Amino acid sequence: MIIFLFGADTYRSQKKLQEITEHYKKIHKSGLNLKYFDFQENDFEDFKNVIQQNSMFCEKKLIVLKECFASENFKENFLKDAKKFVDLQDIILFYETEEPRKNNALFKFLEKNARCQEFKPLEGQSLKNWVQKEFKNYQTDIDSAALEKLIDFIGNDLWQFSNEIKKLVSFKNKPAQILQGKTSAGKEKIEEQDIKLLVRPKIETHIFKTIDAIASKNNLRMGKKQAIELVHKHLQSGAHPLYLLTMITFQFRNLLIVKDLIEKRLPYNSILKRSKLHPFVVRKTCSQARQFSFEQLKKIYQKIFQADLNIKTGRVSPETALDLLIIES
Repeated sequence: MIIFLFGADTYRSQKKLQEITEHYKKIHKSGLNLKYFDFQENDFEDFKNVIQQNSMFCEKKLIVLKECFASENFKENFLKDAKKFVDLQDIILFYETEEPRKNNALFKFLEKNARCQEFKPLEGQSLKNWVQKEFKNYQTDIDSAALEKLIDFIGNDLWQFSNEIKKLVSFKNKPAQILQGKTSAGKEKIEEQDIKLLVRPKIETHIFKTIDAIASKNNLRMGKKQAIELVHKHLQSGAHPLYLLTMITFQFRNLLIVKDLIEKRLPYNSILKRSKLHPFVVRKTCSQARQFSFEQLKKIYQKIFQADLNIKTGRVSPETALDLLIIES
């Protein structure tokens, strides 16, 4: 049997991977036939040797293959004998933290022959439902305004959500009860003021939103207004203007790098490798890069340099420089 788990939402995909491996260990208690291969370190021969070994205690093997799409050696050799792997009694589990290119031969094979599950980042109502369910796991409720504020602050990073939810629940309830997964009958809901008090906005999320707003083609005026509001929201929460400018500079630098690679018609995996950026950043940046021409990005980057110079020479205040940068971009 072959299982294929992939997608950018690594929180849920890792939970699923953990669920499968824990289930396997309950049935096969020796644990000696649970094998992990990470293809940043292993190659096809390592995998082949384990497949060919006789299983100890006549147990079914569970072989977890991580990030094998990055290995040309593995893909080529696996596909040569791919059909025989489908009929194995052992379980081969492919685990990828990004969505591989769908025209890839290995992806096509797995799509047809494996039990596939893709973990896309949660959005909209699906994200709200997930957050509410996580709070209910601690027998705690969150009101609608607080839920909206929490999502606005964090975006859809479920790793951060997991930590912030634990922190908020702990703040509202007694520690001993939290450890037992229980809360008092008279507990209060998580409210918006709790979010403002305990959760720091994730600036990277708002920087992406700010640049999306700057790039808005549907309503340029509203886009600029929204971008300014997002920047001022961070200024009011105590973020330093020069830090915000640094984050904006960093993302437009990424846009220039990725746009250049896109225009060279490089595939996504090559962009990921050559840019040396985090997969989440590459995915978001590729999407944003389509909204700008290369010349537009160069002009905006020059304006950022000028804004930085104006701030450091005292020509304008940092807040004014940020506003002008957004208006003129």
